[in-house]
Formats: sequence, structure tokens, C-alpha cells
Amino acid sequence: MRVRHLTKIFKTGGLLFGKKFRAVDDVSFNLGGDSSSIFTIVGESGCGKTTLARMILGLIEPTSGSIEILGRDVARLSSKERSHWLPKVIQPVFQNPFEAFNPLRKVYSYLLHTATSVAGIEDKAEAVERVNRALEEVRLSPEVAMRSPYELSGGQVQRLSIARAIIPNPKLIIADEPVSMIDASLRMGILNIFKQLKDEMDINFIYITHDLSTAYYISDLIAVMYKGSFAEIGQAEAIFKEPLHPYTQLLIESIPRVDRRWTGKIKVSVTEVEEYLLPGCKFADRCPYVMEICKKKAPPLITTSGGVRVSCWLYNEEKGVAKH
Repeated sequence: MRVRHLTKIFKTGGLLFGKKFRAVDDVSFNLGGDSSSIFTIVGESGCGKTTLARMILGLIEPTSGSIEILGRDVARLSSKERSHWLPKVIQPVFQNPFEAFNPLRKVYSYLLHTATSVAGIEDKAEAVERVNRALEEVRLSPEVAMRSPYELSGGQVQRLSIARAIIPNPKLIIADEPVSMIDASLRMGILNIFKQLKDEMDINFIYITHDLSTAYYISDLIAVMYKGSFAEIGQAEAIFKEPLHPYTQLLIESIPRVDRRWTGKIKVSVTEVEEYLLPGCKFADRCPYVMEICKKKAPPLITTSGGVRVSCWLYNEEKGVAKH
């Protein structure tokens, strides 16, 4: 997948006097290649993570930019291709697992319908085999799937929603906060399933979260998003070991640790529409290293000597080294 200069502008207020703000602002990245990977997009609520995911899923149209999947421009797909081809390539896993199922139907019949209608399997025996294999991948028995969603726990329903997502054998799963509504004791089990599916079924993941702990555990690549843009993007280990952008540093410093007592204060500003309209760096009002140029001109996303891309005036555009 190739995402290039993806932008989504929303308008608030009235038709004539409303204000525009960029929920997603000039986002670019590649995913895929020789091996599958888990690409995590992390950031605070309202930073544009879900809007980005919904554009990739084809649920909302971008204002500008392009999304190419397996060499095909999503914007140029016909309505038939959007409803038949795209779901075979990309599948979602939602934050609320109960949104994936009709509460009035037994889960197994819903999964079987996915196998026949989405995956296009005409033979019923083959469809049943595909469903049972998907249930095995998420470590559930067909007997569990014979129940209605309200008879199951949140963790079980989320595993079933993952089973539903892998039935068409997609190339990409977009998981938007998939463990935030699940008990902490069950979250690692869900994340381990993602890692297993990546390795065994060669599925790529876009994992969206505000939880840095799970991001560190699961990610191959990571992008830190702030007010619609990527502040920093690169290999997860490199970013967690040596974060470059001041916002990334703030996020990682805020992770609770048993061996550290937190004594500092974090300045958190309320996200207002006007903040998206200000010139310069979006993090300037919170950055401890703010300079005059930060308030006047938005920094480019440059590649540093370590291979991490960072959007910050603290780094030299030619060599990718810190100025301080």
C-alpha cells in the first residue's frame, strides 16, 4: 500500500461562516514489501487516527491525496469493485467488538455469510471449513460461535470479529483501538493473535492506539500522529529507544514505570479548531524547545541518519542531525 499526501478537511459551523480544519494533513507512508508487518499509528484522542483509517477503508473520501492498494488507486475503483474487491483485500477490526455482528443472529451464521458473500466461496462445505479454520486461528471452538453476541464476553466477541476479518484472507487488517474495551488481562492474548496472523497468514496490520505500552509490544513500524500529521515515523525499536520529536519524547516519558516516581508536569492543551489553522509547527504551543521559526513555518518530514523520519526544526534537513 502506498499513501501519498493524504488530506481530509472537515468544516464546522454553518455553510457560509463555518471554519475548516485538517483532520488529516499531508500524510504519506508505504506498507508491505518482502514480508508482512504491523504498522502502529499512535497519538492522543482527536489527532486524526480514525479518520485516516476510515479513508483507507474507503468509508470516507479524502479531500486530496491518493491511496494505492496492490497498485490500484482506491479513488478510481468502481462501486462494484469497492463492494466486492476491496473487502477481500482490507478488513477492519473495530474498537467495540459488538459492532461487528448483528445482535439478533447467531455468530456462526454471520461468519458463514461472510465466507459466502464476502470471500465468494460457493461450496457450503468449503465455506464451513474456512469458518472453522478462522475460529481455530483465534483459538475458539465452533460451539462458542453458535451463540448470540450478548451471550459472550467482550474478549470472545473480539476474537470472533478477528475470525470474521480473516475469512476473506485479506492482505491488510486495520485494527482501531481493538483492545481498549477489553479487560487488561485479555489484551495480550488479542495482540498475540495479531502477531501470529502476521507470521502465519502473511497479513499486514495497521494498529491504531493511544496506548504506548501495547504499541511497543506489537509494532514493527510506528508513526506518532499529532493534530493530523505524522510527527515521527520509523522502526518501532529506534523510536522507543531514542525518540527525536519533542512530542514523542513527552509521550514516552509519560509511560508509568515502577522504578520511577513522576514529579514533573505535562502541559496539555485542549484541542480547538483554531489550533489546526495556526501557521508553523502544530506542537509549538507545547514544545519546550520552541524557536521563532516553529511559530511561522511548518517543519518538513525529513529522514535522519538513523532512518527515522521526523517533522521538527531541531534537526538538520541535509544530515538529519540534531541542532542542539
